[in-house]
Amino acid sequence: MKSMKSMTSMKSMKPMTLVPSRRTVASAALLALLLPLPLAAAGTSFAAAPSAAPSVAAAGPSAAGPESHRTTVELPRPTGRFAVGREDLHLVDRSRTDPWAGSGPRELMVTMRYPARHDTGRTTRYLTSEEARLLLVDRGLDQVIPVETLTGTLTGDRTGARPVAGRYPLIVLSPGFTVHRATLTALAEDLASRGYVVAAVDHAYESVGTAFPGGRVLRCLACEKVQGEEGYRTVSDTRSRDVSFLLDRLTGRSPAWRHAGLIDKSRIAMAGHSIGGASTAAAMAADHRIRAGINMDGGFSTPVPAAGLDGRPFMLLGAQQRGPGGNASWDRDWPLLDGWKRWITFADSGHFTFTDFPAIAEQLGLPDDEAPLPGARSVELTRRYVAAFFDQHLRGSPQPALDGPSPDAPEVRFHTP
Repeated sequence: MKSMKSMTSMKSMKPMTLVPSRRTVASAALLALLLPLPLAAAGTSFAAAPSAAPSVAAAGPSAAGPESHRTTVELPRPTGRFAVGREDLHLVDRSRTDPWAGSGPRELMVTMRYPARHDTGRTTRYLTSEEARLLLVDRGLDQVIPVETLTGTLTGDRTGARPVAGRYPLIVLSPGFTVHRATLTALAEDLASRGYVVAAVDHAYESVGTAFPGGRVLRCLACEKVQGEEGYRTVSDTRSRDVSFLLDRLTGRSPAWRHAGLIDKSRIAMAGHSIGGASTAAAMAADHRIRAGINMDGGFSTPVPAAGLDGRPFMLLGAQQRGPGGNASWDRDWPLLDGWKRWITFADSGHFTFTDFPAIAEQLGLPDDEAPLPGARSVELTRRYVAAFFDQHLRGSPQPALDGPSPDAPEVRFHTP
């Protein structure tokens, strides 16, 4: 079976001689969803490539039905004491031309989540129908997983919810390449429920489909243009500038968000998944407003500066293969992280363990045999260690969970290379 690194499109895979069972095809299809191929093709700076799943098309039309799986799923509920409010922002940076479109200003879609009063606001969709359709079609899954499964995923946030007065630290979240900001919903909601303002960012033309105002759905132009490590460095450097612009618009004199008064400008941090993690380090190097950062299983496509990050705390949170010796960029840049730091991995985990996908897959009865950590446990552990990091470094509250292995988390490994 070919390595994912050697491929550029799931459609390029040769049909298999044997027709697998419907369950095998469905499981392979979900694995294809969880492993966007442009990401896997990023080379050694990114996750070690898992074995490729069989082509969905190989099973023929008879294997396409999803009727054996539930079609309504729910993300784990937030664990904090606050309800979670949500508001989407469209931001336009007219000082920059979009690098992927080659014309027009750089645009962002941002989902703001914040501590809110209970029993206020209204529910909203996980993805729009077109966003979900494009994601499924791109992976060849539109005949396997209903669009409604993604659009109808139940979440814990509510639009129009009344905020709880106060000043809260701000955390920026950046998703993986090709995937929507919604993939970090379970983490974002939990942080907001614990008393953080969270800004999850979609960077224009870097997902397979993101809805923008005016009925536009922007496709992944970057997927066609990014080549090799230099291309991925362009992605992370561009996202770094996106984040600085976002902070300007959230904390400047005329903020773009009506609830910007909730933000404590002196306590700002960032975390990202995959290339969003690489972008976190790049953004910290460029913008000293960001006091702390987490890289969730992303290679350092933009290297950490030789001078370090001015002593600011940073955490590497990775899949099981991300231990020392598992990724050249982590080994290379670990000594350059010059402040408080941790290198943590989860046993039985995979590249998308830190997103919503394992929890969704588990409820659909489609586990990933190569990353058997249960979906609910994946969410629980990610939330625990991310929140502990921010509580310690933005709130000054020491967190024993970060001191070393814990009996109630035997999956967690601490590395001290």
